[in-house]
Amino acid sequence: MRFAAVLNQDGGTLRTIDISAFADRLRQTLEAAGHSVQVDIVAGREIAAALETAIAKRNIDVVIAGGGDGTISTAASLLMNKKKALAILPAGTMNLFARGLGIPQTLDAALKSFAEGDVMAVDMASANGQPFVHQFSIGMHARMVQLRANMDFGSRLGKMQASVRAAWATIKNPRTLKVTLSIGQTEIVTRTTGIGISNNLFGEGHLPYADNPAGGVLGIYVSVAHRRHHLAKLLLDMLRGRLRDSEHVEIHQADKAVLRIHSPTKKFSAVMDGELVRLERETVIEIHPRALNVLVPASNAQAKAAA
Repeated sequence: MRFAAVLNQDGGTLRTIDISAFADRLRQTLEAAGHSVQVDIVAGREIAAALETAIAKRNIDVVIAGGGDGTISTAASLLMNKKKALAILPAGTMNLFARGLGIPQTLDAALKSFAEGDVMAVDMASANGQPFVHQFSIGMHARMVQLRANMDFGSRLGKMQASVRAAWATIKNPRTLKVTLSIGQTEIVTRTTGIGISNNLFGEGHLPYADNPAGGVLGIYVSVAHRRHHLAKLLLDMLRGRLRDSEHVEIHQADKAVLRIHSPTKKFSAVMDGELVRLERETVIEIHPRALNVLVPASNAQAKAAA
């Protein structure tokens, strides 16, 4: 296959390594398996333009995106409904979309899996037309990301520690939003501390990511927790992959949901694929079945096909 790799030198764990040496290993690994590869190392502000250039090249089959959540989400959005495939380097903090695809969680192991990988089609979702690969959320998660953005951290571990501090600060002073959530013919009017809408239902027994990335449904998670200890338990249930057994969340699934905010939106934001975005008064979230081609380990592609 013919690869183009775009590496964000300011994104994720790539900013903490010798990126030139890693680019050399990338070339060697793929070329040793008979592939060709072009590598571009760019600054974060140039990542979208560099990805667009790579995707526009006619002689490319797979675009490798390396960086944090923002880089991967941008790459997926640009490749949506195109024949070219996306290969994800797990350089983010949690790499939840990559985990759902079965991609090894170290950079060099991921490269080796690309060398022998297969292409499969998986779902994407969108919020008011803006594509996302993992989750759109409001409430607690958005507040946590806002607080974390004001903290100093220089590494993946530092970001995880900042996330814990931000989560605790959010739980100590929970905010609620009055919303209407329309799912098919069902209309839910509630005051909630958080709603997460994911690209496919989260699996059980692990971090919140989809076991079946081509399941064709949105996972809709509505928090019914309001007290501190209930919110802490809900967060723990989410991290342990026990949401289906949690008494503090209502779970729905659908191919489309409409979220209407009745609280003042200026006081709140939303999070999409880990990035803060403006919270609109009304948001339409939809699933887009098999809208993205991805390169995954051959064994994982075969398992998903058999399922």
